[in-house]
Amino acid sequence: MKKLLIFLMALVTLAVTTPAFAAKRSIMDLPPYERAVLIIKHHETLHDSRKHWPYLGYGHRKLPGEKYFRGYKMNEREADALLRKDLNKFIALFAGFKPMDALLLGVLSYNIGPGAVMKSSVYRKLKAGDRNIFKSYTAHCKYKGKFHKGLYKRRCQEFTALYVP
Repeated sequence: MKKLLIFLMALVTLAVTTPAFAAKRSIMDLPPYERAVLIIKHHETLHDSRKHWPYLGYGHRKLPGEKYFRGYKMNEREADALLRKDLNKFIALFAGFKPMDALLLGVLSYNIGPGAVMKSSVYRKLKAGDRNIFKSYTAHCKYKGKFHKGLYKRRCQEFTALYVP
């Protein structure tokens, strides 16, 4: 019996120290910016420019003058760099806010656009110092005018992972 117990303890110890177990840490162990990147990657997925043109990478819309073309094969590393470049650009638009609020507004901008965010009640409330924004933030979950369950789930994940009251 004692040998069996020692064997089981050794097995558990081995399982806990493997890279596969370490990879299953919580998203909350990461810095907020990395949480934001993971959430965007999860919900946007890697776009194929043949099927989703003019979108490529993780939801990036091709801008005039960019080198991309329909059928451009973007690898994951390039798509990650493009996502981070876009996210940094959106966060910079909200430089007057607290860093965590700017990140939250930047993530929302990545999905609905900075113009829509600047007209939103989330933006107005945060600018006025009102921290009660859950309903306002999760209200941005409509697609073609209809409630979208997936977008609501995304907003809840973003809010939970990135909002600091």
